[in-house]
Amino acid sequence: MPETVRIVRVLRAWWRTERKTAGPAAALQKLGALVWEFFRGSLPESRRARYGDIDYDWDERVDTSSATLDWRTRLLGLLTSPYQPIPPDEFREMMEALALDFSGFTFIDAGSGKGRALLLASNYNFRRILGIELIPELARVARENLDKFHARDRSRRERADMKVVCGDAGDFVFPDEPTVLFLFNPLPEPSLRELVRNLARSLELHPRAFYVAYANPVLEHVFDGVRVLRKTAGTAQYSIFGPSPAP
Repeated sequence: MPETVRIVRVLRAWWRTERKTAGPAAALQKLGALVWEFFRGSLPESRRARYGDIDYDWDERVDTSSATLDWRTRLLGLLTSPYQPIPPDEFREMMEALALDFSGFTFIDAGSGKGRALLLASNYNFRRILGIELIPELARVARENLDKFHARDRSRRERADMKVVCGDAGDFVFPDEPTVLFLFNPLPEPSLRELVRNLARSLELHPRAFYVAYANPVLEHVFDGVRVLRKTAGTAQYSIFGPSPAP
């Protein structure tokens, strides 16, 4: 799909959703704020600030920084969810908080962006690692990063089956297997609610070990009505959800 057509379609979908949920006046005000944020993010000083997360890329010789996004991808991100890579130290802290034997689990990153969380997850003993990303450009870069990562250390390829798919995480059908779902505030609230509804239905139909590691949990309240999950750990930076005790 041509870039201009994709942006127009996403913008129309964004406007319909915002107008329906907040009203035309609030939607127009929010659109103005997005335009300002896009302009501000295009300034040289803003781009330099986004290079603050470059140490991981330098060490691993990959491209997961938010500073290297082109303007189209940044605009699509503002209309869906802005791309931001997880700090490695925070990811490791979340994995430690889970306190699991990962060898029997699939790792799923909903809104995987350029794939940094997938690369970090490869240092654990997951049986399978899957990224889901809506924006094709980000999914392509993530696949390239996986190839670069494995080329440097082929033993990593043997640790887990790693894959990135391009699609809407809100429509994702969860596999019926033990899973750690990673979220870095990847979706606007309507889409996250749809993902959580799909997840709740899946867990009710096929009970299994399922954990959610949610970084920057600004929409944590979306999980409040999910009976099959409960919050088990967390800090101001992240929340961990695990299976609710059997009644």
